[in-house]
Amino acid sequence: SWFLQELPSFLVPFLLVVCAPRPGTHGCTLLLLTFCAHYFQRTFIYSLFTRGRPTPLNIMLMAVVFCSYNGFLQGHCMVYSAEYPDGWYTEGHFMAGILMFFIGMGINIHSDRILRNLRKPGEETYRIPRGGMFNYVSGANFFGEIVEWFGYAIATWTLPAFTFAFFTLCSIGPRAYHHHRFYLKKFTDYPKSRKALIPFVF
Repeated sequence: SWFLQELPSFLVPFLLVVCAPRPGTHGCTLLLLTFCAHYFQRTFIYSLFTRGRPTPLNIMLMAVVFCSYNGFLQGHCMVYSAEYPDGWYTEGHFMAGILMFFIGMGINIHSDRILRNLRKPGEETYRIPRGGMFNYVSGANFFGEIVEWFGYAIATWTLPAFTFAFFTLCSIGPRAYHHHRFYLKKFTDYPKSRKALIPFVF
């Protein structure tokens, strides 16, 4: 189910780039390919290793609709609307945004790996995640993804990208908070200095 629901986020913008009647600028194409890179990893790599619980059909279908729409929105904006001047890659917001994107992606992938290795196949025991950004926040995987999409938004400087980043924050930010509360109740030895989502702050 994870593969099916994430696939449109990769496939739709990728097809928009490939099938566009007029190619976008190199800047637009490169930035859109960073979006596709995230969803290539989530669709084709993450789904092979995840051992999550089965997803209800209605939730999967809603995810397919959202991912299709968001993939189209991001892709259409970068292919048909966004334009970048010569030297766009030297602008501060682009360099800061791309750096944030890849740092966030690295945190997200590393945190997912830590979570996968907490349990052996078939095991249901809860354990405290440790290492990486989990030393600072309970929702390290969520933190990484939020940083990633705000980095993408800063690099592209488009309304659809900022809207998606804000949606991501509102969607998975509360999940990090609830996971944090669960850990505090579940484990008496849970690190008291660890925050929910933002290191040293919240």
